[in-house]
Amino acid sequence: MTYLEFENDAAPETRAFVDRMNAAADAALRDPAFERDRDQIRALIERDDKLIIPGRRGDWLYQFRKLKTHALGVLQRVPKDVPPLPDADWETVFDLDAFCEAEGKTWVWRGATACIDDPDLILIALSDGGSDLMRDIEFDCRDKTIVRDGFDTPACRAHASWISRDEIFYFGSIDRESATRSGWPRVGRILKRGMAPPDAPVVFEAGEDDVTAYAFRIGPSLAGLPKTAGHIDVFAIRHDIGSASYWLQKNGGERIALEVPRLSDVSFNHNYYFWRAKSNEAVAEGSLVLAPLPVYFDGCPPQLGEPRILFAPGERQTVTQFTLLKEWCVFTVSDNLRPKVYLLDLSDPQGEPRELHMPANAETIWFRTLDDELHHGDDTLLVWTQGFLQPPTLYRLDLTGAAQLPELIEMARAPDLFDAGGMRSELLMATSSDGTKIPYRLVLPKDATVMPLPVLLYGYGGFESGLQPYYSGVTGLWLSQGNAYVQAYIRGGDEYGPAWHLAAKREKRPTAYEDFAAIARDLVMRGYARPVTIACQGGSNGGLLTGVMLTRYPEDFGAVWCQVPVLDMLRFHTFPAGRAWIDEYGDPDTPEDAAFLKAYSPIHNIRPAEERRYPPVYVESSSNDDRVHPSHARRFAALLQDAGQSVLFREFGSGGHGGDGRADDIAARLATGYSFLRTTIVANARRG
Repeated sequence: MTYLEFENDAAPETRAFVDRMNAAADAALRDPAFERDRDQIRALIERDDKLIIPGRRGDWLYQFRKLKTHALGVLQRVPKDVPPLPDADWETVFDLDAFCEAEGKTWVWRGATACIDDPDLILIALSDGGSDLMRDIEFDCRDKTIVRDGFDTPACRAHASWISRDEIFYFGSIDRESATRSGWPRVGRILKRGMAPPDAPVVFEAGEDDVTAYAFRIGPSLAGLPKTAGHIDVFAIRHDIGSASYWLQKNGGERIALEVPRLSDVSFNHNYYFWRAKSNEAVAEGSLVLAPLPVYFDGCPPQLGEPRILFAPGERQTVTQFTLLKEWCVFTVSDNLRPKVYLLDLSDPQGEPRELHMPANAETIWFRTLDDELHHGDDTLLVWTQGFLQPPTLYRLDLTGAAQLPELIEMARAPDLFDAGGMRSELLMATSSDGTKIPYRLVLPKDATVMPLPVLLYGYGGFESGLQPYYSGVTGLWLSQGNAYVQAYIRGGDEYGPAWHLAAKREKRPTAYEDFAAIARDLVMRGYARPVTIACQGGSNGGLLTGVMLTRYPEDFGAVWCQVPVLDMLRFHTFPAGRAWIDEYGDPDTPEDAAFLKAYSPIHNIRPAEERRYPPVYVESSSNDDRVHPSHARRFAALLQDAGQSVLFREFGSGGHGGDGRADDIAARLATGYSFLRTTIVANARRG
């Protein structure tokens, strides 16, 4: 059987299978230890003393957080001169739980965007139950109310950004004509307050075969100029997930194509564009280039210097984040997986990037502007550091008018969510089948002397999406129970730059799988684990990774936790969102591509238990996942059962692709997975 009927969510066969498998998983995994973990994880999510990274809008500092009394969360604020600490007198501005109760529907917070003309006017983005369907509603922070007859867009895949106080750029997949083949927005409109999206005039279109399009406005206030100086609109098309084209339009005039390779990432301000090359087409791959905009505001000088390379990566170096402020550009570099921060003063034509002194033990560094909308703000940065065993520390860096690099000012430290004393984090290297050194970070529990350890090995390896260490109370809970955690930096991500991604793209995808299996074997070789005490975990493309581990490398693992997975590599493109992945994986409708896709496709490579015994697998999915259809997971579980393999399957009713939503739902989802680990690799380790 192929179980293609499971692609129909409403089919009686589908519902019967999901209900039966859910009941079996709950019976196997939801024991008193599950309840303990669920309650501890929920308490971590609902802690009211977590580090706050605020956003400034007008005279206020804002934050959004989930609380014990507000499972979906509240938008809160304090005056901008009040330190944004957890115990400050936070005023509630928008209560998402109350909003959802009034509507009789679950919406999940996806952020808020301030109007470029009025910082107190925001668009609140809400996801339908954690899915990719987005609704934007207009909210006035002055009187803490939804604007009557204001913007309120239908729930669909969409991008929205402010043009003025009364207009937004709206790209919404409101009908088939407005969507690309992958279901993302194709058509852009100028939507006025009170206007229905279908009635708004179309101003920009991507092609049917592109992934999506979007636009935003650069207003004169970004340059400190009056409204009479005009505006610049930026229009963009994502041709596939990794490439894009851009056009600039001044005051509604002619659109000018930006001279930048499609394989690049771009940041803008009012004078410059700052881009990172992902090919060798124009400059060396991985380089950062600063160039003047080909259009400029009235009152700004037309010539701001020639394009120049600010950074060219060395071996195993890559840019992980970069942006333009008003007077500065900022970027972070991973130097063999060790982060560094650089800044350039744009007012100095001869200036060179300078490294910012950062704490030596930081495994990850991230930054953002203090202001949610730079049009209303200044060049003040928030910088925070963290590691697997180091809680985040937040710093303020005020670059406005600075002639010299200022010092970081510590603002707050996150509380310890677990006792890291005696634990350690190590950066190690495994050797893949082709001889390439593959990095991974091993986090060991306290007194890790008795081997083998239960090891949870996490990976992704695709779409140039790199992993970085992060501080997590949930990971801490796992470590505190005497277990180890590993984050794998396999090819397919961009941990070592664009070439690291390209090395596992399309027909070279199995390279990522060889890398991941090599890490599991390296853990055994070093004596930390045995195969039966190693579990692999991954979601989405990482779910594909774990599916391949099960069917191709079963002897290297004691358990597999496969989350919201892509598993049928010959049918992923039959669902709209999957059309966007053809550039990454290959085209199943092309015989040559279909051959290499089928060779590793987990659903097509399941073997009967009498031929090859697989380790226990837990397959997790969401009924409302509209990015990776849950039929991948359903069919895989059913086929594994037919093959006589040990499989548990759990489909959650909400949360979408990312498993987001109410704190209790998130906690139950995570605790179910950790219960699976407890009954497999932890039990195996105890048996020695």
